[in-house]
Amino acid sequence: MTELELRTPEETSAFGGRVGRLLRAGDLVVLSGDLGAGKTTFTRGLAEGLGVRGPVTSPTFVIAREHPSLVGGPPLVHVDAYRLASLAEVDDLDLDTAAQEAVTVVEWGRGLVEDLTGDRLEIELLRPHGEVAVEGEAPVEPRRVRVRGTGARWEGVELA
Repeated sequence: MTELELRTPEETSAFGGRVGRLLRAGDLVVLSGDLGAGKTTFTRGLAEGLGVRGPVTSPTFVIAREHPSLVGGPPLVHVDAYRLASLAEVDDLDLDTAAQEAVTVVEWGRGLVEDLTGDRLEIELLRPHGEVAVEGEAPVEPRRVRVRGTGARWEGVELA
C-alpha cells in the first residue's frame, strides 16, 4: 500500500492525471472516502491523463457516464455507486460488459464492485474529520490518500 499527502484540489487532480496515464482498457479503479474528500476531483485529473472527453462531473444522479477517448485510447466509464444499495443494483448496470474495453472508475464502490475483476486499483481519499469541504476551494488541511493495487496487473507498478 502506498500512502501520500495531497495539499490542494490541484494536487489531487494532478495525482489523478498521473494515475490516468498508467491506465489501460480493462482497468478498474475503486474510489472510497468521505463526502467531499476529492473523489470527483481525482477522477477529473484521471480523465485528463487518460485523454477522454469531458467535462467530468459527479454522476450521482445518472449513476454512470461514459467519456469517449480523444486520443484513440479506451473510454472512461465513471460510476457513482453512492445510491446503490445492493450487488443486484450494481449488476443491473452491466459494468462487466464494458469492463474489457474501458477504464472503469467507481466512486463509493468499496464492497460492491470488487468481483468485477481480480485486478483493481483501490484508492481511498481521507479528509480531516470535522472539515467542511467546499468544491473549488483549497482544503484547510491536506488529504491523505491510500493506494493499493490488487492482482498481477499492479505488481511492481509505481503509483506515487
